[in-house]
Amino acid sequence: MSRMTGPVWKVSRRLGFSILETGEELQKRQYAPGQHGPTKRVKLTNYGLQLREKQRIRNMYGINERQFYNTFVKASKMKGVKGDNFLFMLESRLDNIVYRMGIARTRRAARQLVNHGHILVNGKKVDIPSAQVKVGSIIEIKEKSKNMKAITESLEATLHTPAFVNFDKDAKKGTYLRLPERSELNAEINELLVVEFYNR
Repeated sequence: MSRMTGPVWKVSRRLGFSILETGEELQKRQYAPGQHGPTKRVKLTNYGLQLREKQRIRNMYGINERQFYNTFVKASKMKGVKGDNFLFMLESRLDNIVYRMGIARTRRAARQLVNHGHILVNGKKVDIPSAQVKVGSIIEIKEKSKNMKAITESLEATLHTPAFVNFDKDAKKGTYLRLPERSELNAEINELLVVEFYNR
């Protein structure tokens, strides 16, 4: 299954979950899209719950099925809690770090900035959104891109950043300070269901 490039709000309504983590998608209509949306939802089986949770997390981070599964396999081989390691690996992707620092307003916009070569990691251009960022890495905006309207507007709209990253809006430079704690990530997702899905 390829990466979703269509309307985000429709997918959010289908999954009953805010992919953008703002809740905007579900404010007006909290039911699924389509003519049968407002009707009562069918009770899901255990498999259905696991699949829905996988789709929620996959769409939230904006990655395709193969990348999602490969990340899970790598996380499974690490020491510690499998589900937590999986989320930490997703959070350590370059496009996600750019989003968390407030350089882009959405993960999709962050992916585009990285793809177009506007982001430097430790002084070197990296244009692969899925690149894993190591703790302590310095993320900055390329000199020629520092005055881009989209970046400036995003930084102005960002009121705070998570504790595991910092970003200097004047220098347009930030640091990935540490791995996030589970309590700092979205409380609505249940990564254990994804572990069950792949271990079934």
